[in-house]
Amino acid sequence: MGRRDMADEHKIAVASFMAKAMAVMCVHNTILEDFHDGIHPVTHTGDFSDVVVIDANGRRIPWTRVAHIEQHEMRELMRQIVNCLYTVNLNAGDMDFLAMLDWAAREAGKWDEPELDEVTIKGLERRRRRNEQSDE
Repeated sequence: MGRRDMADEHKIAVASFMAKAMAVMCVHNTILEDFHDGIHPVTHTGDFSDVVVIDANGRRIPWTRVAHIEQHEMRELMRQIVNCLYTVNLNAGDMDFLAMLDWAAREAGKWDEPELDEVTIKGLERRRRRNEQSDE
């Protein structure tokens, strides 16, 4: 294996480690956990098309059409994620913090390996094409 291949493998391993650690610290350990708590509806079809919610006005709303997170909850979730990511970035060189990241990555040890996000990659490709066109 060449030096470049080893460097690429190391880069991928570090990116995977950081993605999992940050997901545990900055997404999993947020109010998202509160949203996950509670009674989960039973579905016999597997796709929840057989589940409805009856609201206070008597409307029967298919589960698949129900908004599951209110706007203020989404705002708080995003605030918590941004604050945690900011904290991770500011403390990336602190040895005690790196030990916390190591713990968080072990918590995610059985998770699937991350994959590149297609939406982000497509956006990056569009941006690169625009930059190439503007350089001509």
